[in-house]
Amino acid sequence: MKTPFQQIREKCEQILPHSLLSYLPKKWEKIGDVLLLKLPAELTSHQSGIAETYATILSCKSVLKESGQVDGLFRVPDVELIWGNKDTETTHYENGIRFRLDPIKIMFSSGNIDERIRMATISNNSEIVVDMFAGIGYFSIPLAVQSRPKRVFSCEINPDAYAYLERNTVLNHVTDIIEPILGDNQIVAPKGVADRVIMGYFGETKSYLHTAISCLKKKGGIIHYHDVFQDEKVPEKVMKDVARELYSECSDMTLEHVKRVKSIAPGNAHYVFDLRVET
Repeated sequence: MKTPFQQIREKCEQILPHSLLSYLPKKWEKIGDVLLLKLPAELTSHQSGIAETYATILSCKSVLKESGQVDGLFRVPDVELIWGNKDTETTHYENGIRFRLDPIKIMFSSGNIDERIRMATISNNSEIVVDMFAGIGYFSIPLAVQSRPKRVFSCEINPDAYAYLERNTVLNHVTDIIEPILGDNQIVAPKGVADRVIMGYFGETKSYLHTAISCLKKKGGIIHYHDVFQDEKVPEKVMKDVARELYSECSDMTLEHVKRVKSIAPGNAHYVFDLRVET
């Protein structure tokens, strides 16, 4: 049986010069029934026909071209619609969870699926959790559905992502567990309540560690600290930097687990550090 890419290439042979076939992307991101493609400049003049071919083989209603990285405080994707339905809102199914979102407005990375699966079962029904960068509920929803903690306070600054967070809380029947909070987590995150704090964010995450510490109960707890690091600095150099940042706020800190979530660039990757902190 031919792979989806083999089928795509065969159909594209009918619309592309042979010299351009090698530029066809072998990887893509499918979010619900919306497809995200990274197309090189060589294919720009043929992008509509290429997009239709991918959409037909992969059963998608819309195709978005990724032009850059997710950036800015609101983590808005740099994408444009190049084929299909202008209504790009969709429902993405993953590990028993339903995420409603619009990929034009909201980021979603399938490369983080293993970490979302891990986080789904890491808590328990005696814990209170603060999710500082909740987005549409990437970690909050799976954790609430499968671990059933006492409470999850899910903070999100982007109004579009917050609206989907509220919808996904209803969609997955966890309104009794998750409390969505709109605003800057440095201001709105509840203080002194958490057994566990999730920091699922890229870019200067270290500067939010003080807020994470303030969310923990007096006895301390677990912080899941995400960011992009040079591979050669993990874990020793990263831990020294974190200890230096928090030296006046915690009496002890232990690295319980470190995981390389996905590669970002040669020598750099998204990591998560599970830190047990005593305050």
